[in-house]
Amino acid sequence: MTNTLHRFGPSQSFADDYIVFAMCSRGKNDGDALPKLRQFLEMAVPFKPVNLGDAIHGGALRPSREMNPLSHWNRDATIDFKTVIDGLDALTTVAAVFDNRVAAEDFVKAIKQADLGLSINISTSVDGAEQCCFAAGIPRHSVGYSLGFEGKTEKLPNADVMLLSTMCGHGMVSHSLAKKMIDWVKEGRRTPEQAAGYLTRFCSCGVFNPARAARLLEQAARGGSPPS
Repeated sequence: MTNTLHRFGPSQSFADDYIVFAMCSRGKNDGDALPKLRQFLEMAVPFKPVNLGDAIHGGALRPSREMNPLSHWNRDATIDFKTVIDGLDALTTVAAVFDNRVAAEDFVKAIKQADLGLSINISTSVDGAEQCCFAAGIPRHSVGYSLGFEGKTEKLPNADVMLLSTMCGHGMVSHSLAKKMIDWVKEGRRTPEQAAGYLTRFCSCGVFNPARAARLLEQAARGGSPPS
């Protein structure tokens, strides 16, 4: 089970969205797990992830307490993997986010060969996850499905907003902020990449995918209907 299970969209919308998690089981294999979790993150970097994160401290783009109105124009948006890796100081779930299947496959292969003794979870479309497993020469252990949204679904935001906001499974990217970023891109006030960076900072565990977000923002700005 993972909070990324509720990412909104059809399977084809996850062609640029692969999240690989590592975690330990408390009381089972957690005695020496901290350096292994750090090794997992370090191993991901050569495969060019678009985000790294841990569930305690966040991802490679984070909010700041030192802000002023000018920060909107000159804020450093450099992805900072070193801070994520160096800041890992407690047992938690760590993740690497990729925007292409080949990188995800190669990383899963490397993790299998390293045999870290941790639980590895791949979150993407079922077909994409199976391809990663096949490439690494391992069988799929299990699969989790989201049953979608029930109830008064007419009160939900539109699909463009849902595609963006549900990339933070903890609900830290608000619907209103996602809509605002779509409007800013439409108005030419921000590029899709800049708007995606703003959204990424609010994901508290670092699994938000800025590459997918930039694509979705550009698509929404053009007025193209999101896939159904």
